[in-house]
Amino acid sequence: MNRFSYARPDTVAGALTDRTEHPGGRFLAGGTNLVDLIKYNVERPSRLVDINRVAGLGQIEETEGGGLRIGALVTNSAVAQDARVAAGWPLLASAILAGATPQLRNAATTGGNLLQRTRCYYFYDAATPCNKREPGSGCPAIPGVNRIHAILGASQHCIATHPSDMCVALAALEAVIRVTGSSGERSIPMANFHRLPGDEPQRDTTLDPDEIVTSVELPPNGFGPHHTYLKLRDRHSYAFALVSVAVGLEMEEGRISRARIALGGVAHKPWRVPEAEELLVGKTGGAAFEEAAERILRGARPQSQNGFKIELARGAIGRALAQAAAGTPQSQTDKRIA
Repeated sequence: MNRFSYARPDTVAGALTDRTEHPGGRFLAGGTNLVDLIKYNVERPSRLVDINRVAGLGQIEETEGGGLRIGALVTNSAVAQDARVAAGWPLLASAILAGATPQLRNAATTGGNLLQRTRCYYFYDAATPCNKREPGSGCPAIPGVNRIHAILGASQHCIATHPSDMCVALAALEAVIRVTGSSGERSIPMANFHRLPGDEPQRDTTLDPDEIVTSVELPPNGFGPHHTYLKLRDRHSYAFALVSVAVGLEMEEGRISRARIALGGVAHKPWRVPEAEELLVGKTGGAAFEEAAERILRGARPQSQNGFKIELARGAIGRALAQAAAGTPQSQTDKRIA
């Protein structure tokens, strides 16, 4: 590990000022991703700005319009266990409980979960080239070991995948990310918060260097019983998704009136295709589910070792839609697929 200085501001303004004065610094909250990256010599911050004492970021509050505001420092466990989340936005609670371990969820924060880095063996190995760590050095995953990598939205510069479960649910829920920077506050729709790699794989989000996440806002409609979070992985516990699917449906007289679908484990960001969601309106299932899956996976380009993800995703989308339509969401304690 490299040497770094340390600060512990108690206001958002103080944190931003410190970060601006130390361009090589990083914000530290739960540290469940950043500390690992420092240990692996992937991140080498010159300063850590500990924001755990910053006031106003640790609450869950109802908004005037009937939504919910989750502060950036609220832990994943606190979100999943909050009665308001469980009742009104159960898709989010389910996705969080599908991730990591209880110990990690107790430490990981909402803001940190949004900002965790994409997952790739080579990115985490500082002894290998990686365009995310050193732009222009190459992507050894493309000719190398790429079983866990992206099948959608990748580029010639990076095929890493976004690892978060929480973010897949937030994408389906169409959450809004509130951030504050030197130019003031702004809101970023969840669909626009994370980036595809393109020619700048080193940038995972659209967050500016002088900005900090302050909260996540959930819209009023959380889909109630017609939701599911289905996560397919190599083992049932403490594993990242090979493919995950978050689904929220509104049903009227047995037909779908509104649908939201997001995939994890397949791209550099949670993957949504609004055109596929529109195909489901007015439908009951069956062929409509298959048609939606085909539209979502259109343009999928597997690597040498992960072609299985296409069929895995196709089946997972159909199963997740069936679970949500029936109001029988996937259990995160009994992980057998319903």
